[in-house]
Amino acid sequence: MLLHLSTWQEVETYLQQSQGIILPIGSTEQHGPTGLIGTDAISAEAIAHGVGEATQAIVAPTINVGMALHHTAFPGTISLRPSTMIQLVRDYIMSLTKAGFTKFYFINGHGGNIATLKAAFSETYAYLEELQVHNAQKVQCQVANWFMCSSVYRLAKELYGDQEGSHATPSEVAITQYLYPEVIKLAPLSPSVGSGYKIFSSTNFRERYPDGRMGSNPALATPEHGKQFYELAVKELSNGYLEFLNGE
Repeated sequence: MLLHLSTWQEVETYLQQSQGIILPIGSTEQHGPTGLIGTDAISAEAIAHGVGEATQAIVAPTINVGMALHHTAFPGTISLRPSTMIQLVRDYIMSLTKAGFTKFYFINGHGGNIATLKAAFSETYAYLEELQVHNAQKVQCQVANWFMCSSVYRLAKELYGDQEGSHATPSEVAITQYLYPEVIKLAPLSPSVGSGYKIFSSTNFRERYPDGRMGSNPALATPEHGKQFYELAVKELSNGYLEFLNGE
């Protein structure tokens, strides 16, 4: 059930059965010479929709822009500041809490969002309590990173070994190839690729990782691999959502 394709009466009926909601969140950022700029949002949205179908949960509209300041030296990247993202997430949760939702399961496709999401959760809990919002004490938030699922990690190691890398990875590129085979990108990739450097400013990032990859070889990706990653992530996160929903 997709929130944006529902009526308010349908949402009200849903809330009589469940107070859980899935929120996909990603990023709009460079993903190397062959990765789509929307990779992180595309993957999070598709997996969230799959989890929603498997668990009969309502799925909120995707938050397509995240915290990607370190990628802004590459054309096409759009980023929120951490402070902006915290307010955005807080306002999402505030609005949905007023409606009656209390369990917020964020399916995340971008590693750069993790720290800011956790900070947003802490700020939101405090804000709800300060305003004495109804059900504030029941509100719980969790971030679930599809790329950190144990089953996904094992398959990536099996298929790609050390060439999985940590950005513009073949696993995430494979998912977009599976979902959008009509826009598969091909480009020459240099055999040498930056790896292991700490991330500071966006300028420094581009100097260290000139083509946007971080130790990865996305040329190994295939749509068939993407289907496998998608199915594994949906299965594992469906179990994770139900555990979260039924936990105290």
